Amino acid sequence: MQTRSPSRESVSKPMLFGLTAAVVAGVISPILLPHAAHPSMVYHILLHIASITIVTFLSIISFLAYKRAGGTRTLFMTLGFMALGVVEVFYLFESSGIYVPLSIPTLDIEIPHVILLAMLTLFGLGFLKVNK
Repeated sequence: MQTRSPSRESVSKPMLFGLTAAVVAGVISPILLPHAAHPSMVYHILLHIASITIVTFLSIISFLAYKRAGGTRTLFMTLGFMALGVVEVFYLFESSGIYVPLSIPTLDIEIPHVILLAMLTLFGLGFLKVNK
């Protein structure tokens, strides 16, 4: 039976989620407050803030798991969550009206779509990676 050493103590996951939610809301709220006056967009913006909170929490948890156990599969999953977080930030800015167009003009491809493809690739690699 394993015992936890005092140096390996960590914050509980509910506490970490609450801290993550507070930091995300604290960072994003001042940026979005002037743009949240439209009653029809408040729920859309809140949806993106909730998504960013969850993906930030999952990124932190997967990063801590990678740091503790290592492994390529965990690294790919961590990078996939981080890529999803970047895309959610882009979509939040777009929905709140402070979006800077990020696209490849000659190909007519938006950067968030490229990042989503990279995210799916990273999750796929993490899922299909065989440990030897």
